[in-house]
Amino acid sequence: MEATSLVPLMLLAPILLAVAASDLRHMKIPNALSLGTVALFLACLPWFPAEDLLLRVVIAAAVLALGFGAFCLRLIGGGDVKILSALLLFVPVPTMAIFANVFAAAMLLGIALILLVRLLPVAQRSGWPSMQRSRRFPMGISIAMAGLAHPFVAPLAQGLL
Repeated sequence: MEATSLVPLMLLAPILLAVAASDLRHMKIPNALSLGTVALFLACLPWFPAEDLLLRVVIAAAVLALGFGAFCLRLIGGGDVKILSALLLFVPVPTMAIFANVFAAAMLLGIALILLVRLLPVAQRSGWPSMQRSRRFPMGISIAMAGLAHPFVAPLAQGLL
């Protein structure tokens, strides 16, 4: 895998930051951010290896379908499903397993951070839904962390193999 294959994922950084901010503040990820992600994917098509494209789309579609089932069972938010599926369009196929590990680590870190911040009195006074002590978690933060970290972690992980 060439390092340039991760450049489009780096271009996604502003959208991922907006995802994290929106989910933290409102516990919602606007459809415009998911649509913007797909639009950026289409604009970046020349950057992606042709042999990689179909599998990226299949993986993203599978996550969307499985995520829809989880959404119907109220296990995950609809915005989380859409942005995660759109993000996977940017992950090079040879690094999908690495991304899965980065995402798992980001989930653990995100949950730990939110639980710690919720303990602070200022968090309770913020009025933000994500700061209320509930069973709900703003997963967009972890999705964004994984997308932002992957371009840096993937080359390191592949160099270690």
